[in-house]
Amino acid sequence: MSKTNVGEFEELVLLTILILGEEAYILKIQQELLNQAHRKAAMGALHVTLGRLEKKGFLSSELAGATKERGGRRKRIYELTASGKSVIAQIHETRNSLWNKIPRFALKFEYAG
Repeated sequence: MSKTNVGEFEELVLLTILILGEEAYILKIQQELLNQAHRKAAMGALHVTLGRLEKKGFLSSELAGATKERGGRRKRIYELTASGKSVIAQIHETRNSLWNKIPRFALKFEYAG
């Protein structure tokens, strides 16, 4: 698979799915995005993003068994594929490399107010 760009929201969704593990279904993903990244994500936006990440080959999903808590409805559990794990590792490596090249003084500033 050729290298595919991942947007910032897609990156957050991939990271959230890694955090949640076997509990990575849409409602938990939405809650975790709010708790960890302080991002309020509409359910529709999440559905579109999850579908796009599956189409790119970064996610796979399967329907889990029905539960009493969900009124007998099944939930779709998401998991990163090998390609998804690879792309998220590349993003991490690139960001770390860039952060490590910033001179210490470059982030210091004085407030002149």
